Amino acid sequence: MKIRYATISDLAQVSQLFDAYRVFYEKESDIKSAQNFIAQRINKNESTIIVAEGEDGMLIGFTQLYPIFSSTRMKKLWLLNDLFVHPNFRGLNISNALINEAKNLSKNTLAAGLILETAKTNTIGNLLYPKCGFELDNEHNFYSWNG
Repeated sequence: MKIRYATISDLAQVSQLFDAYRVFYEKESDIKSAQNFIAQRINKNESTIIVAEGEDGMLIGFTQLYPIFSSTRMKKLWLLNDLFVHPNFRGLNISNALINEAKNLSKNTLAAGLILETAKTNTIGNLLYPKCGFELDNEHNFYSWNG
């Protein structure tokens, strides 16, 4: 397995994984929109996508990170927004490898760190993230507005 940064040439495979990720979160499958969304992120340099590539060249997992900024720290932060490993390849530490590369991205860009959010019902993620060194924030309230 190889961990690397995605390029536009990976669009078809990343879009398939991204669509499966969305279906996992109970959204309807929409490959065309997924492909458009990923293409825009890559072409506009709005996110960084790290992929896990199997020995046969097939992409088997990805994480997508968005740059944001901390005013109080006066540094970049990376929002680890998406993490998905194809069900056939779970249990092989691929998520850990993707997260480790995300940590390298944070260090290499002199960022303040990584942040993420996951559902309380995401049992796998809520076990994984603390094992990877993430700390649950019990001091802040997170609010959202859907306009």
